Amino acid sequence: MSARTEAAAQVRARGPAPAWLAAAAAFLLAALALGVVTGPIELGLGRVLSSLGARLHLPGVETPLSPTEETILWEIRMPRVALAALAGAVLALAGATYQGVFRNPLADPYLLGVAAGAGLGATLAIAYLPEGLRAGELALPFAAFLGGAAAVALAYGIGRAAGRERDAATLVLAGVTVASFFTALQTFVQQQNTDTLQQVVSWILGGIPSSGWGDVLLVLPYAALAAGAVLALRRVVDVLTLGDEEAASLGVDVRRMRLALVAAATAGTAAAVSVCGLIGFVGIIVPHAVRLLAGTGYRALLPLSALVGGGFLVLADVLARTLLAPAEIPLGVVTAFFGAPFFALVLWTSRGGAR
Repeated sequence: MSARTEAAAQVRARGPAPAWLAAAAAFLLAALALGVVTGPIELGLGRVLSSLGARLHLPGVETPLSPTEETILWEIRMPRVALAALAGAVLALAGATYQGVFRNPLADPYLLGVAAGAGLGATLAIAYLPEGLRAGELALPFAAFLGGAAAVALAYGIGRAAGRERDAATLVLAGVTVASFFTALQTFVQQQNTDTLQQVVSWILGGIPSSGWGDVLLVLPYAALAAGAVLALRRVVDVLTLGDEEAASLGVDVRRMRLALVAAATAGTAAAVSVCGLIGFVGIIVPHAVRLLAGTGYRALLPLSALVGGGFLVLADVLARTLLAPAEIPLGVVTAFFGAPFFALVLWTSRGGAR
């Protein structure tokens, strides 16, 4: 059998098994239910479902919640849980996509400088925009989104200019370079504007805002675009894991497909980061956990990562807002708390399997 035939056989991996899809969907639904009912005011799942039925105008169903409880449920908890699920799904899907495209199991959504660019954009907005404009709902997310997109565009331009032979390697190095430069600029701006330091640090540590449905509607189009593009190209991701030369021999336009996948994953990541701040480790923890359970084929890994990532971040947000209630722990701190032990477990199991 020729090398090309072997490669073609290797990428004919099956999609996610129905059992794994059902398990991932059940995990997401359970996390959503827990996120909705958990809080200082206990609502109860049955009462929440009755309220939902009343909203859907089901015959004979009336809401058992008071007007205050209705407001808490539909204007605070529901949008917060929906935003956490969207952000988690996008970050996990982007992480799995980067790992396949760059053939690097440690790649995450911030690989090409998204985090550094978004952080710089948000810092500039907080430091220099007039207070009235800065307090608006769209100014900070828009500035962060522009910063993240600019960082990735710059990294991609440097990578293409630095070397056409090994795009994956040069892109990663270009991303590190851009991230370092943008981080230095952000530090300089912070030092020159110490009065805004507290707000900048709070944004960098990450969190799910409780500001209603506006943030959900802001992230949703980018999340849908990113998920649709990546899932439509999930077979291509499997091919790219074989290497550029082998993928090209199978008829894949490597540069164009890599650019499309990176652009889609980055757009979703930048949108999530612009609203929720810098939430790390989701794009590494979730794809690795799914890979350990359901195999390595990206046709299965990508949709499963999106479902599990949404549930994971909802549960992490539940911990962030309940462990020290009424105070909240920054969500980035919670995900980092799980990230370090997870890495240790992965290293330990990998070492054991290598013996």
